[in-house]
Amino acid sequence: MRRCPPPCRRAPRLLPPLLAAALLATPGCGRIAASDLARAALWPFGDLLLPRDDGAIPDREVDWSAEPQRAAPPSPEEGPALSLRLGGRRARALLIQEEGERRLWRSAGGLVVATDGARVVATAGLAERVTATRFDDPDPLEDPRALVGREQRARRTVDLARAGRGPSGMRFGLVLTCRLRGAALPEAGEEVLLIEERCSGDARAVNRFWADARTGAVFRSEQWIGEDTPPLAMEVVGPAPPER
Repeated sequence: MRRCPPPCRRAPRLLPPLLAAALLATPGCGRIAASDLARAALWPFGDLLLPRDDGAIPDREVDWSAEPQRAAPPSPEEGPALSLRLGGRRARALLIQEEGERRLWRSAGGLVVATDGARVVATAGLAERVTATRFDDPDPLEDPRALVGREQRARRTVDLARAGRGPSGMRFGLVLTCRLRGAALPEAGEEVLLIEERCSGDARAVNRFWADARTGAVFRSEQWIGEDTPPLAMEVVGPAPPER
């Protein structure tokens, strides 16, 4: 029996679209399901965000009644935490798993957010979920200080899925072309940077990131997480995870 080449056995951290197409056509490996590609792109959290259920996205939506109704002060016992706001609803998510800059956060009501640095790369628990994010080049947001007074472009591909509709509710390969530019906020005594990202292409969005001007660490953001979902406002409220 012909063995699959290494790319079939171990998926890379971010699976580029061309590599995904190559894997689909790899002789001797059979056809790889689109849901498996999404899991590979979400390494190391793929099976947590996309449980293996015949390729369908599970119907476990957020129980908003279990979420705090108002922002609460951080608890030292909780460790790293995120305050999340989606429209008029709030949630508090705790860090449950990390691998380098990739982190997985979960709230009491079941809202799950995967981040890579400051960027939301996947969500679960919502009617519309981000199942994967792939950058063609390094994310300019890795160093917000380098964006002050200058513009950088970035291109990424996003996969979306709707709960309960299986493969028919999945939209793969939405291409976003974005322009990022940073500036110091005068009212903050130039200690805070505001990075604005304007995206066009298969979806239009404006994302904003607030970062510490001294360290470049992003502590607050408003990010697009789907075509029919309000922007996700996210703020670090517990001790930040250690820098790598």
